[in-house]
Amino acid sequence: MLLDPVAGLGQASGFRKLGNVVHQDSSDFAIRLRESAQAVNGALETLLAPQPLDFEVLRPPRLLAAMRHATLNGGKRLRPFLTLETARLFGLNSSLAMNGACAIELVHCYSLVHDDLPAMDDDDLRRGNPTVHKAFDEATAILAGDALLTLAFDVMAREQTHHDAMVRSGLVLGLARAAGLGGMAGGQMLDLEAETSQGWEQEAVVTMQAMKTGALLQFAVEAGALIAGAGREERHAIKRYGAALGAAFQIADDILDAQGDSARLGKAAGKDADRNKATLVGTLGLGKAQAICAQKVEDALAALAPFGARAHVLAAAVKFTAARDH
Repeated sequence: MLLDPVAGLGQASGFRKLGNVVHQDSSDFAIRLRESAQAVNGALETLLAPQPLDFEVLRPPRLLAAMRHATLNGGKRLRPFLTLETARLFGLNSSLAMNGACAIELVHCYSLVHDDLPAMDDDDLRRGNPTVHKAFDEATAILAGDALLTLAFDVMAREQTHHDAMVRSGLVLGLARAAGLGGMAGGQMLDLEAETSQGWEQEAVVTMQAMKTGALLQFAVEAGALIAGAGREERHAIKRYGAALGAAFQIADDILDAQGDSARLGKAAGKDADRNKATLVGTLGLGKAQAICAQKVEDALAALAPFGARAHVLAAAVKFTAARDH
């Protein structure tokens, strides 16, 4: 079942005060996030159809079912939204960035499948549903993650993603760097190492989180700019926005884990402290972590300043990212 990605977004209970920054709902943002999620869900349904493509022999039903379970069971679709909305910011019809947006979401979904495995974070719930290794089995979950990651690069390399092969090459390279050794996978390694550490300094935590979470979020906006043909200075500004948004997102996630309710979150709460995770909440305390999160929101808004009012939806996105309660 596909869940409403922005259910309750307009309710006051859905927003929190972080430092001196008060975050309120933006109706334009809520509408676009919902519309974007619906469009992305439809595109992902098509990408995960049972019919084999050229050079494919067969799509095994159990593996496909696990991939669909990992991908089509809800979620806000924030990363593809950022790609689509950034493309729109630079004057491109967002539908023309859909393939790139879906490729990024496939990488995100793969990472969740593998993060949830017993050898990693050992979670039973994801988005309120059984994790893939619980709904199927560990071997199937590993293969589902592998297949989602591979499919992401398949989609990014397709001519429909962009007519210019050089742009597609740049997108593939950027996605690989965001997801791989120096990005998400490397960040996950550092995260695992932290569990047996006696304590991490703030700078080390920031670096790990910039890799594990921030790299893919930052690339989501960079991809939208690249697909839309944005100029060098414009891409530099949007990259700074993405970096600040990624940092705010992870700090907010850590705050939610410390304060949140498992039923509301759709996954177990309080696991960061139990597993000695490296977080700014654990390193600096809740109050300082909230203040840094609020500053990252301000940094992201400052990066959008050159674009004026036409960036208001992206501005609302970073506020929502930091203020969400699930």
